[in-house]
Amino acid sequence: MPKEIIHSAILIIAIVLSFVFPKTNLANYDLQITAFLFLILYLSKKFFIVKSSPSRLIESVIFTLVITSIINTTGGLASPFFFLIYFLLFSLSLLLEPLISVTTTIALIVFYLLSLPQSQDIKTLLPIISLAFITPFALFLGSEHKKNEKLKIKNEKLQEDTFLFISLMLKNHLKNIKEAVENFVGDHELDIIKKSASRMEKLIEKFEKS
Repeated sequence: MPKEIIHSAILIIAIVLSFVFPKTNLANYDLQITAFLFLILYLSKKFFIVKSSPSRLIESVIFTLVITSIINTTGGLASPFFFLIYFLLFSLSLLLEPLISVTTTIALIVFYLLSLPQSQDIKTLLPIISLAFITPFALFLGSEHKKNEKLKIKNEKLQEDTFLFISLMLKNHLKNIKEAVENFVGDHELDIIKKSASRMEKLIEKFEKS
């Protein structure tokens, strides 16, 4: 099963929990629960590799739970903290796959529409509409970030291959010089040494330019 589907399903479950949370008695312990979630986040960063997939997923789930819970316990669409959802969408597209911002937006829009009373005016629906407009930007940002990551990995691999190639060439030229010195009897060996030294110098210059 693709990672995008798994991650989307997990985040949708987190969103469901954040909508159910304000309606339970646990809402009285929101600060303690938030502190506990950040403790989990700290431990995940301590014991997982920071850029690993499990660490990023845990971070995304905790951010989603905390931000949506804060918004839903402080007025929902009328919450003064509603703008935090925009940052959440951008963060998710960077931490996980860019497509996650789309699935998260759809889930949020559906749950906010279901939680609204009937016959709402356009002003009440504006925050929901704004989510649909901000999502393409989050998707674009996430896509560009992924492209840059792939390009960075490709450049690192290319640099590693270049180092290996130059190392092998230098070793080969040094071996030729060593053999020429050990068997030195005249101009032929001296010519080999000069040619090898010249090639080594050109390789170093080429590497410095790159």
